[in-house]
Amino acid sequence: MTKPIVRIHNTETNEIIDREMTDVEYADYQAQQALVIAEQEAKSESEAAKAALLERMGLTEEEARLLLS
Repeated sequence: MTKPIVRIHNTETNEIIDREMTDVEYADYQAQQALVIAEQEAKSESEAAKAALLERMGLTEEEARLLLS
């Protein structure tokens, strides 16, 4: 398996270098990707819980917003 490519652009010389990520860069990249996925899952779970609560209360999102304003 190849690692993602890093592009380095030197704007002074207009030189462009494409290279594979180093092991350290790749480990950081994977950690960041795992964090993003965890955040998305947490947000999705939170939204589902809110929707379930509104449904149990018999309210729409618009009605809940009116109550909270």
